[in-house]
Amino acid sequence: MAILKKDLNALRNDFKALEKKMEKLLKAAESNAKPQKTTKAKAVRKAPAKKKAAQVTATDQILKIIKRSKKGVDVQTLKTKTGFDDKKVRNIVFRAAKEGRIKKSGRGVYVGF
Repeated sequence: MAILKKDLNALRNDFKALEKKMEKLLKAAESNAKPQKTTKAKAVRKAPAKKKAAQVTATDQILKIIKRSKKGVDVQTLKTKTGFDDKKVRNIVFRAAKEGRIKKSGRGVYVGF
């Protein structure tokens, strides 16, 4: 009987520890932050990193071309101006239209806002 009581107490302690961990994780998930480490460490101040020049993405290139055009741009024009293959251009245009960054003005013609 004593062994059973000892085992049950050990399980209760394990459950309490798990409950505390779950509460920490839930708080971290609610605040959209990474869980804080519980180790005590001194904060080391690092020198600020040098900023890299922002690279222009393929989506940015295509959106810039579309927004410059008043009448709209078709996929073939985008392909020739950017040098991207057909699938890449169509995927970028589809995603941008879905996000509401551009709209269709005709069949295969896209206009920026």
